[in-house]
Amino acid sequence: MNQVADILKLAGEAQQQNIDAVLATVVRTEGSAYRRPGAMMLICADGRSVGMISGGCLEPHIIKRAFWLTRHGANVQVYQTGSDESDEADDDSESNGNGNGDLENELNFGLGCNGKVHVLFERLTAARPFLEVIRHVRRRQKPATIATLIRANDQYHLPVGLRLDLADYSANEKITFVSADSMVNEALMNDPNAFTYKIKKLVKTLSTHVVSNKNTEYVVLKNGDITTEWLIQRLQPQHRLLVCGAGNDVMPLVTMAKLQDWHVSVIDSRAQYATRMRFPEADIVMPVALDDNEKLLKLSRHAAVALMSHSLTQDRARLSLLLEHPTHYKYLGQLGPSYRTERLVNEIRAAKDNPASLSEGVKKLHYPIGYKLGGDGPEALALGIMAQISAVMHEQNPANDFLDNNRTISEILSGV
Repeated sequence: MNQVADILKLAGEAQQQNIDAVLATVVRTEGSAYRRPGAMMLICADGRSVGMISGGCLEPHIIKRAFWLTRHGANVQVYQTGSDESDEADDDSESNGNGNGDLENELNFGLGCNGKVHVLFERLTAARPFLEVIRHVRRRQKPATIATLIRANDQYHLPVGLRLDLADYSANEKITFVSADSMVNEALMNDPNAFTYKIKKLVKTLSTHVVSNKNTEYVVLKNGDITTEWLIQRLQPQHRLLVCGAGNDVMPLVTMAKLQDWHVSVIDSRAQYATRMRFPEADIVMPVALDDNEKLLKLSRHAAVALMSHSLTQDRARLSLLLEHPTHYKYLGQLGPSYRTERLVNEIRAAKDNPASLSEGVKKLHYPIGYKLGGDGPEALALGIMAQISAVMHEQNPANDFLDNNRTISEILSGV
């Protein structure tokens, strides 16, 4: 299962069992970093932990220090991954230079990556509203835009880890805090009127920022001597995969998709194949009749669709509908040799009053499905399919990347 799903699951269990926990979130990176901003890790007081914020090098330190670091509230730590010649700061020292209880220490791990990772630590009680927003995004399949305060100077008295829902402000100028009530109330106690004015001004400015295609943006706002640093996140719903066909070769494809936290649906017109027992990892498993166009369109909306039924009748029926709706889904792939798919397309065209209506759908159709990466069997097929779907949905061209990056050792050493 993917780390986000694991974190949500463990957070729910910790809450039910009344076990304290700390959420560690990458809020900024400089230079080379294994994980991007937004990566999370949850550490429970009983020793359980899930998620990763690095390649495994920072996690042991974080597990040991998480609860100590958050004893006075949320704070940000900076971890260096440069050479081991740098000076290492003492992580037991506390700096109150920004007036908000933030611990600003740079710890050098001498990993040779030449980067910095800024990590926000907060107790589960403070982070729970944010995790609920993530649950809501996944459940409703609608994105959300959240701004998280990384740092602020003394004059603002804003708590590190304060989160704002920018979508609510963009839609109706409503300010919604995605933070624990205690955090907001504490900030309000100092100067309610000034706090409200500052927040309105900040959220208005933040809502104008366009988030990059990486779905995160580091933003610094300056107003005279006042400076605040923010992470803006565009929380996206899970990618969706619809597999039309429930044969044995679909099983590893489902597993690979779930490892990447995709929402997976498996359908087949044959009820004996589309069963929960055969696909326990899938989110939806159901028999769908070949003439149930409404159900097929609903399940394929914004999804990657893989036609893998090994049945001409099934593939013809599904393909006939999907080719007419090329903007409905993000990817369409057909299993089988090229001549088989071309035969299906020709049969479908012959049955249509307006064959030209299929042109855009045919252009979008990938056949034979997946990349040929070598290997044999269902697992190799699944790897090629997921590689192709991922490249298409992320608008990547692996061939160009290979040509750009496939330099030999001799070329690198010679400076080519």
